[in-house]
Amino acid sequence: MIDLYSWTTPNGRKVSILLEELGVPYSAHAIDITKDEQFAPEFLKIAPNNRIPAIVDHETGQTLMESGVIMLYLADKYGKFLCQGAEYWRMMEWLMWQMGGFGPMLGQVHHFVKYNKGKSEYSEHRYLAEASRLYRVLNSRLDGRDYIAGEGRGEYSIADMACWPWAARFEFHETDLNAYPNVRDWYVRIAGRPAVQRGFQVPKYVSEVPLP
Repeated sequence: MIDLYSWTTPNGRKVSILLEELGVPYSAHAIDITKDEQFAPEFLKIAPNNRIPAIVDHETGQTLMESGVIMLYLADKYGKFLCQGAEYWRMMEWLMWQMGGFGPMLGQVHHFVKYNKGKSEYSEHRYLAEASRLYRVLNSRLDGRDYIAGEGRGEYSIADMACWPWAARFEFHETDLNAYPNVRDWYVRIAGRPAVQRGFQVPKYVSEVPLP
């Protein structure tokens, strides 16, 4: 059994979507970051950086924080959603792209544009421009492809599961996905997966999956 400590954020949903796709038993524990529950001593024993998500794997005794490494651990443990051969490194490339760019930069859009609009015109302009650039990069990557990594038209992997929950907040980014048709088609394709719809509601229901 795996314990997942999470909240309704893109990083949290990355792991809950993967767990749902894997179809393995897990128990979700809500860490309400709006109430500073991520600073509770019990949670800090699992995630010293006081960030969700985190897991405890009771089969192995392994505890992990950081969404990217959790995804790699779970995909490796269960032998699913990892590209093979040279495409493994392409998958890793785009997973790191999400971890280092698509996530952090869109997170800045959330902070300055969604939650603190009008406080810093420079920051709003900077991060909205960067969000647009990153959407263009992803749109280019998906040209002629169904998924981000894998041979041919690609195969559904943890690279997609890592990026998709961030794109799911396109309204926060003041972004019309129709302006990025390859991203839009990829987004809708993944949004239709039952496991994605279930994972989106962990650890609690907030809204239906947004559609462009």
